Amino acid sequence: MIFLLLGIIAGTLTGLVPGVHINLIGIFLISLSASLFTSIEPTYLVVFIASMAITHTFIDFIPSIFLGCPDTDTELSILPGHDLLKKGQGYQAVMLTCYGSLIAVFTLILISFPSVLIISKIYSFISKLIPYLLILASFFLISREKKKFSALSAFLLSGFLGWNVLNIGIKEPLLPLLTGLFGASMLITSIKNKTQIPKQDITIPKKNLSKPIAKAFIGSLIASPLCSFLPGLGSGQAAIIGDSISKTDKRGFLVLLGATNTLVMGFSFISLYIISKTRTGAAVAIQEIIGNLSLKILTLILIIVVVSGTVSFFLTIFLAKFFLQKITKINYAFLSIITLIILTIIVFLMSGFFGLGVLMVSAFTGIYCISLGVRRTQMMGCLLLPTIILYLF
Repeated sequence: MIFLLLGIIAGTLTGLVPGVHINLIGIFLISLSASLFTSIEPTYLVVFIASMAITHTFIDFIPSIFLGCPDTDTELSILPGHDLLKKGQGYQAVMLTCYGSLIAVFTLILISFPSVLIISKIYSFISKLIPYLLILASFFLISREKKKFSALSAFLLSGFLGWNVLNIGIKEPLLPLLTGLFGASMLITSIKNKTQIPKQDITIPKKNLSKPIAKAFIGSLIASPLCSFLPGLGSGQAAIIGDSISKTDKRGFLVLLGATNTLVMGFSFISLYIISKTRTGAAVAIQEIIGNLSLKILTLILIIVVVSGTVSFFLTIFLAKFFLQKITKINYAFLSIITLIILTIIVFLMSGFFGLGVLMVSAFTGIYCISLGVRRTQMMGCLLLPTIILYLF
């Protein structure tokens, strides 16, 4: 219970602080588990990581919608979320993502064990098609952009960077790579932006949401397992694919984003149990700490998902109200600068001076890709392209 509570607290902090992604915390925990955490029972650390990861998927929409500082899983919420924010309905936007995440928690429980039976039988066949499915998914995601050439450029540039960083032999290469592309670049860019937020109406969505929620449920249910079991794809990509399937409206898309964000994280634990493959930083941390999952540990994780997800639902509602009342007093530029300094220190400690070089190059690459005016999910080419090359050759 203590580690469950600590995980919820940690997930709240990682969700609220701009530029800090759950994958970065996962990498950090892996290193600490080999030194500082050796005396702690591994199961307790699994509880901590699972609760932190699920809580993060709820909370991280608050800075995404209120401050316009998304991470890789929530950046799609900027357009629909900010549109509602400008109308004084930012609280409703957060509530919609909360509904999606809560639905995802109980959906995951209902379909987890049937998924284990089905996927364990068909994965050997699907695994042979992985590079071709990834190529197809990449082209599909690029085709969804208005600036297709710019999207392709962002994908290939980040892919080239990822391939080189992963093959130069530095310690913890993903830390400076992902921190630069998705953390530092966003922080540097957002420091220049001064957001003017109108007075907000703190009321729950009044529009009939049964149809948008139903469409979001169908889209996330189809897309999330696919992206969870294919390496390099995350919840941002799942949301785009799910939206193409279910054709949601603006509010339904926010529900869909919340659902895919939580479902992809939950399915990453299931994929670790079924195929012993990791698809998120949280799953990587759990595998490094405890190895491949047993059915008993998977069941424990699913219980943690329900408990932490339910608590996070109410916690997100409370924090959304609190921040809307205090938002004009937040010095976001100062917060971003402090976060950037902390991330730089962590990269130096984990990857040395060479890691700082990778961080700088990745940050400038991220800033350039952002300037192209395409979704930041295209920068997941840093993992997708190396994965495609690895599977093909």
